[in-house]
Amino acid sequence: VPTALGVEYYRQRASAGLIVSEATAISPQGQGYADVPGLYAPAQIAGWRAVTQAVHAAGGRIVAQLWHVGRISHVDLQPGGQPPVAPSAVTARTKTYLVRDGQGGFVDTSAPRALAAEELPGIVDDFRRAARAALDAGFDGVEVHGANGYLLDQFLKLGANHRTDHYGGSIANRVRFPLEVVHAVAAEVGGGRTGLRISPATPS
Repeated sequence: VPTALGVEYYRQRASAGLIVSEATAISPQGQGYADVPGLYAPAQIAGWRAVTQAVHAAGGRIVAQLWHVGRISHVDLQPGGQPPVAPSAVTARTKTYLVRDGQGGFVDTSAPRALAAEELPGIVDDFRRAARAALDAGFDGVEVHGANGYLLDQFLKLGANHRTDHYGGSIANRVRFPLEVVHAVAAEVGGGRTGLRISPATPS
């Protein structure tokens, strides 16, 4: 939940004109680092509303960056200690950040499980609901995070996506899930309020 310190942090930057928020989880499953904000619970929406009101009062505009990390997570951060999810069961060669017994530190990401095709509409709907929550919290729009090795980017990259169904293989197949997310978000909040962050040069 955004705090009073977060409200002040964003207010101080309102003169930038347009702020893209920090990456914000669309669901508990979408979380990959300790203490990152979300946009799926009422308290989170209320906390972000205080942020957007402060930015608007200072003359700025702000959009919410919506995020599902996919395999860049750890079982300690996942509901019920389940493995993170990914296009394929390929472990990321990177670290995430945990807080244990009050002490923070970097740890290797956990081995993920591959998402079944029938699970993907639920994640699309999580993005859609988070986009609606963003507008309810007073954001001026949303940016779908499809970059930097997180879930949507994982579907795009051959190193992370070994699927043999219609979400893997060809470029048209690998882009299918990210486009389903963007179309659902745009249908919910309007194309003029929807952006997509990509990072085509990021390695798999």
